[in-house]
Amino acid sequence: MEQLKMSSGKALRGRVHVPGDKSISHRALLLGALAEGVSQVSGFLPAGDCLVTLACLRALGVQIDVHDDTTLTVHGRGLRGLQAPAEPLHCARSGTTMRLLAGILAGQTFGLSKATLSGDPQLLRRPMRRITEPLRRMGAEIEDTDGHAPLTIRGRQLRGGDHTLDVASAQVKSALLLAGLYAAGPTIVRQPAPARDHTERLLAAMGAAVRVSDLTVTLAPLSSPLGALTLAIPGDISAAAFPLVAAALAPGSEVTVEGVGVNPTRTGLLAVLRAMGAEIALENEREESGEPVADVTIRASGLRGVGVVGETVVRMIDEFPVLAVAATQAHGTTHVRDAAELRVKETDRIAAIVPELRTLGAHIDPLPDGFIIQGPTPLHGARVDSHGDHRLAMALAVAGLVAKGETIVENAECIDDSFPGFAELMQQIGAACD
Repeated sequence: MEQLKMSSGKALRGRVHVPGDKSISHRALLLGALAEGVSQVSGFLPAGDCLVTLACLRALGVQIDVHDDTTLTVHGRGLRGLQAPAEPLHCARSGTTMRLLAGILAGQTFGLSKATLSGDPQLLRRPMRRITEPLRRMGAEIEDTDGHAPLTIRGRQLRGGDHTLDVASAQVKSALLLAGLYAAGPTIVRQPAPARDHTERLLAAMGAAVRVSDLTVTLAPLSSPLGALTLAIPGDISAAAFPLVAAALAPGSEVTVEGVGVNPTRTGLLAVLRAMGAEIALENEREESGEPVADVTIRASGLRGVGVVGETVVRMIDEFPVLAVAATQAHGTTHVRDAAELRVKETDRIAAIVPELRTLGAHIDPLPDGFIIQGPTPLHGARVDSHGDHRLAMALAVAGLVAKGETIVENAECIDDSFPGFAELMQQIGAACD
């Protein structure tokens, strides 16, 4: 799907399911590989980034049986049972794969062998010292390339540590906790804000001694092997964001996304949309496999501009491209601050979203750590580019649903990194897309 064509004019209605949570899918594979025994995983996200993690684990000797697109069996090899890879592990564009694997490989002992983590040029531009430096303080032997990947790692006996993060990052936190599984003492991670906590939840479910106190996570040395998982992965709220925002903007719309994970570390977008005046209801709330889940319904309504700062930013860091689209149709000013992390995602998302939305007619200005949008602004169809960023591609597709005329999103194939079947799901609720 090299390009995606979108047109406005239709109300969106229906009940749909989005693919499984991307963050949890990565972690289910990685932690299942380290368990003693066989883990059963359903609801897995068969998207590019998660399939990269699967391929890397197979290269490390892990047997993973794929029963259908979303159901897997992971045959755990235990904490130290991984095999030295025969060649560099290619992480493609997946920062989660690279950073979390770095934590695991830091404690693996392959004799004299080393493991190298590399990837596509897009990934090689992302900062890696945020994991290599604290891992070195734990005793890891890890080389980066001027602060970036490729990373070369030789596993060693690690020691615990007390880490204070400069940026609230689930990937950094998870890398340190995974390395902490191999440490002789406790591993403590102090966060400046509440980053997503899927790693802590899964480790606790597998028998690890994880304690969370406010923004501090402590992992004690393991006293027994990690137990295998039986895990049903909920729908990804970051994927649900796109049909939900589209329905909030298209007059006469009402859409329900069923079985969505509503972990409180991930629901910042819902809170911001409510503050903007969106009609949102959570129904059938329950807990599945240790994660809160609900059916989320949204109805079209007038929106107003808001400010987004502080801890809320961390709870919706992946949803800012589509929030920017919503803000173009909101009355008043929407300003986003404290979001400099957007500049080191798959792309510099601030630098990318500003010119693309301007092409569609939006009044948006960049800030060093966010952006300012004046609305509402009538959008007009145009040819725009994803910059190889899956979330930007889908946000621009949503913009095309409220723009007059046809919008063409170029380089849309990257959508498969996180949301295979995106166009088909949007068609299912009535969107004019091709």
